[in-house]
Amino acid sequence: MRVEKQAEALAGRWTEAELDSRAACSSEAIAAMHLNRRRALQSAGSLLGGLGLACVTDPRLRAAQRAGATGADPALADAVSLADLEALAHQRMAPMAWEYVSGGAADELTLRWNREAYERLRLDARVLRDVSHVDTRIELLGRQLAHPILLAPSALHRLAHPEGELATVRGANAAQALMTLSTMSSETLEDVAKASAGPLWFQLYVQKDKGYTAELVQRAEAAGYEALVVTVDTPVDGARNRQQRAKFHLPPGVEMANLRGLKSASGQKLDTEHGVFANILPPLLTWKEIEWLQSLTRLPVLLKGILHPDDARLAAKQGVAGILVSNHGGRNLDTVPATIDALPRVVDAVGSELTVLVDGGVRRGTDVLKALALGARAVLVGRPVFHGLSAGGAEGVTQMLSILRHELEMALALSGRARIADVDRTLLFG
Repeated sequence: MRVEKQAEALAGRWTEAELDSRAACSSEAIAAMHLNRRRALQSAGSLLGGLGLACVTDPRLRAAQRAGATGADPALADAVSLADLEALAHQRMAPMAWEYVSGGAADELTLRWNREAYERLRLDARVLRDVSHVDTRIELLGRQLAHPILLAPSALHRLAHPEGELATVRGANAAQALMTLSTMSSETLEDVAKASAGPLWFQLYVQKDKGYTAELVQRAEAAGYEALVVTVDTPVDGARNRQQRAKFHLPPGVEMANLRGLKSASGQKLDTEHGVFANILPPLLTWKEIEWLQSLTRLPVLLKGILHPDDARLAAKQGVAGILVSNHGGRNLDTVPATIDALPRVVDAVGSELTVLVDGGVRRGTDVLKALALGARAVLVGRPVFHGLSAGGAEGVTQMLSILRHELEMALALSGRARIADVDRTLLFG
């Protein structure tokens, strides 16, 4: 059976001891937190703060904590929210790169709704419950994870930092976060895998050239990636007007490394996303092609870009491992609903059969909590990765993820829930 094949594909990279971040802190770590909370937030180890919650004991995170205590970048040390990191990234990124990362499709209504929809949701907290030990661990496709915050696939990280995805994956590892690498990454999938000490998924754009698509799948499997995330919502490019106004193109030293050597049928240079979408991606991508992809690999296959419950039901019938409720970060079809608004009906349709994930608009730990309450198994963040990367390289990515996890732990405790398993729709008001 396919499920058995998928389970066989999941080999561990982190030990159970490394994932168990619920042990008590040493007196040295506690003292460091009390002395300088801002600098503690800069480190990967300060996931908790003053609520008396448990502290991280993973040796890699403790090392990051000690290194962070001497942080040489005061602006990064002062960033205590994802909004702070975004403001810092805006100062540091080149204008063209910033417009590429920040822009959405057309009038950017969906882009805005992704954020506003979370803000409209209210939490219904309970009190006088035992939250002395808050545990964020989850199991996803047979893999134990320290928390439900994953890195979404996003292209061209060298736009934000010279080390690109190599810095991103180091930052993700330090924060014990699973990273999904984009087909259009600026580092090869093999180099990212070599730099990683943690689990990786690979996002796949199916190519017009089926042979090249099969090669990408084989490369990902050989490099140790644990799942394929197939983007299904991009038969053509969206109306990315902000990107067009900025005249976006790949600057010197930035390339789509996994597509190196691939040429379009017309010979057009592939130096923009539009060039890739128009010349390489097939306008015909149907369930038949998904079945073909499944036949190529023993890895679990997830579909990214599902918003409609009928498509979710077809995905379940197809036998995929999971779906990602996504509107491509508001970058494709403007005026489709916010992902958190689309999530409940997808969960109601297939939540008992498939792993359902969600991305788009997550900026606070309370957002993570709301998505979990509506049935998502985990959330993925995209633009905040660029913000952390631009603000501080690998350390900035770690800091971004640590802030989110710390906020999630606080939100769990303050809402009267000690474990992810305790979270359901009763947590939402109204």
